[in-house]
Amino acid sequence: MNPRTTSAFDLPDRLSQKADPALIASDERHFAAISESLAESIAELSGRLAVERKAPGGIGREAMDRDAEIHRLTARLRTLRRFGLDLCLGHFVPAGTPDSPDNTGTPDSPGTHGNPESADTPGSPGSADNPGTPHAPGSPDNPGTPGTPGTPEPVYIGRLGLTDSTGRRLLLDWRSPAAEPFFAATHANPMGLASRRRYRWTRGRISDYWDEVFTADGLEGHAALDDQSAFIASLGGNRSARMRDVLATIQADQDAIIRAGSRGTLVVDGGPGTGKTVVALHRAAHLLYSDPRLGHRRGGVLFVGPHQPYLAYVADVLPSLGEEGVQTCTLRDLVIEGAGAGTEPDPAVALLKSSAALVKAIEPAVGMYEEPPTQALTVTTHWAEVRLSVEDWAAAFDAVEPGTPHNEARDQVRDELFSILADKHDDDVPPVLLRRSLLQNRELMRTLNRAWPMLEASDLVGDLWTVPAYLRRCAPWLDIADIRRLQRADPQAWTVSDLPFLDAARQRLGDAGASVRKRRHEASVAAERARRADVIDSLLRADDDGEGALTMLHGKDLQDSLIDHSVMPTADPEPLAGPFAHIIVDEAQELTDAEWQMLLLRCPSRSFTVVGDRAQARHGFTQSWQERLARVGLDRIDVASLSINYRTPEEVMAEAEQVIRAVLPDANVPTSVRSSGIPVVHGSVTDLDKILGSWLADNEDGIACVIGDPTFRATPRVRSLTPELSKGLEFDLVVVIDPEAFGTGIEGAVDRYVAMTRPTQQLVVLTSA
Repeated sequence: MNPRTTSAFDLPDRLSQKADPALIASDERHFAAISESLAESIAELSGRLAVERKAPGGIGREAMDRDAEIHRLTARLRTLRRFGLDLCLGHFVPAGTPDSPDNTGTPDSPGTHGNPESADTPGSPGSADNPGTPHAPGSPDNPGTPGTPGTPEPVYIGRLGLTDSTGRRLLLDWRSPAAEPFFAATHANPMGLASRRRYRWTRGRISDYWDEVFTADGLEGHAALDDQSAFIASLGGNRSARMRDVLATIQADQDAIIRAGSRGTLVVDGGPGTGKTVVALHRAAHLLYSDPRLGHRRGGVLFVGPHQPYLAYVADVLPSLGEEGVQTCTLRDLVIEGAGAGTEPDPAVALLKSSAALVKAIEPAVGMYEEPPTQALTVTTHWAEVRLSVEDWAAAFDAVEPGTPHNEARDQVRDELFSILADKHDDDVPPVLLRRSLLQNRELMRTLNRAWPMLEASDLVGDLWTVPAYLRRCAPWLDIADIRRLQRADPQAWTVSDLPFLDAARQRLGDAGASVRKRRHEASVAAERARRADVIDSLLRADDDGEGALTMLHGKDLQDSLIDHSVMPTADPEPLAGPFAHIIVDEAQELTDAEWQMLLLRCPSRSFTVVGDRAQARHGFTQSWQERLARVGLDRIDVASLSINYRTPEEVMAEAEQVIRAVLPDANVPTSVRSSGIPVVHGSVTDLDKILGSWLADNEDGIACVIGDPTFRATPRVRSLTPELSKGLEFDLVVVIDPEAFGTGIEGAVDRYVAMTRPTQQLVVLTSA
């Protein structure tokens, strides 16, 4: 946009009063400055990126740092190009203390121009590792835009921080502590604000804006007052295939949770439509910005959603917040077998496998393959015979370092055996030759491989479900009936209930190929050392006096330091293996004790954000959150509740509430804040095509969903889902088919409740009868 010829505002005729220059002239000037700075920043970042891409790739750490810098610059550039002026969310005007006329920026106003890295370079002002020191709005340390001395000036809030070429702050990153009043101020607690303005952007221009005034000073010609807030006004807007952008309208109760600290476990408890998912996603971006302990080099953040349609729905949210480094997945994604795993056909078996105690059977299952031989062995080398006693075997097996995965520990056992044999062997034999001889001893290696075999997780877990005696030994508390119930004909007919066991086994066993890669690494290092030794010898021969600095190259430590071990053969790290510094879990009420173990293994710090609704637990949730999470191994648990339903109209919620209270009288049903004026429609399934056709004809935009009819074929604007896969999603129109067929008891009622609370505008319930 050319700021000299095009306004940032594109207000419809019905909002002509809001186009008064007295109300928007200062915004226009500020947007012109933002536009100019954006163009300069994009050009500067593009130049830096081009230089980085043309630079030599380097090796080892140097190559990794270059790749990280290219990724960082690319992500920043992508965000600036994507949003343009609509990086700006709104502004607030401080009350009381006037701004200083010399606006030079603050320590918590990250920018891009002048120093395009300053907004996201660790250690720089306003970066994720150093978000800056909060200052009071309107103080001399927190000036707004330039204006008349003695008049408080607006402070503009953006998705990212931005400064101009002189260092003047144009946008304050929404995650900065100084930006908090924009989201958290209320009339009960204005947090030092006179007024607040939020923008609605449509195709890169402002199609509406809303002002809220907190003091009498804020009324003086600077505010266009509406009969509804920006947030309420936006609720009735049409949905799309992706979660809509709501950053500008985050509410105070949601913002408080987003900005809460990361220590311990924070539970975000709330019913349908309370914005739990919004809070969880924005919290992920805020934590990475504000808490240096959670940075990518310290593990980063993992976001776990309930299913793939949910992840597709929210995929655009974090990039729109300037954060592309969060790993997202479902529980299925944590285990390679998860993609093809089916549902456990027997509910009794599913209940047994949901126990964390049964997952602990993996440890003794592996332990049975770590028992030293009970007979001595005479080992024949090329020079002598050496006896390995039972005590020697036990000592070698005990030498494994604690926490070493089974498959990787075998090399430690082998090396300890070689040390024991070397101590008993003739000292005249060079260690390298003795080791080579021992490796060639078939009886020794065969005995070791039988006592400490390489194992695959799938084989180990499959044996538990097909060998009753094995399961009985590993889980002696199970009765005979339970052991029989857990047995199956096909050991690898994986179900979702098996995933925690496969995951625990894989974590305990480690990588079966690690030993091979280690040997290749050692061989590569030896070859590199030999090559460099030849080069060093050549240099020394060229040294006239044989003295001086070159002679230092004879030293082995220096020679080893010249070898870049980072370029030697290694396995690509598994991105979801962890450990992570923080894990956010949405729809957490559905996780079993066994599934929680999968996440605890990946977060040693026990830093979690747990998002859910006890009333939406398909299999019941009778305990409190504190009791439930303490049972699985979490502590330092705080609960924050969201009780306002921003999504579901009160006409829909009135019927949905009856459904859930029929089975859960004390369910935490949230209060809807708006009415759509559209009653719930009941009819016959024969009306489905007519209802959808009429809705599509009347609505050019928006998304509908048919829930409960597996035969209905989805179209680009009408989805078809089960109640379980609709969880966490929202649609303009929802048509629920035969809700009574969803089942009985808590599971059936929860499925009906979930399905009925997905619409933002209209609910239709159709039955076959």
